[in-house]
Amino acid sequence: MDRGMGRTIVKLLVVSLILGLVLSFFDISPQGLLRSLGATVEDIAAILASLLEWSIGYILIGAVVVVPIWLILRALRIARNKR
Repeated sequence: MDRGMGRTIVKLLVVSLILGLVLSFFDISPQGLLRSLGATVEDIAAILASLLEWSIGYILIGAVVVVPIWLILRALRIARNKR
């Protein structure tokens, strides 16, 4: 095993031990932490879905203007490079 990898593993173990002791002091269990993590993931997914739902209309409106301009500029650039 690489010496740097061994040091990294030892550091991770020490930090995990310290954090485990702190969480245990505050009476936080691994099961409770995993349960709340699942709810957090669901909350994040709901926020992202609502953000996507809100933004899609604005993206489409902007694309109606941006995409044709980009296509024209791209065509002009290609025509200029062929000369």
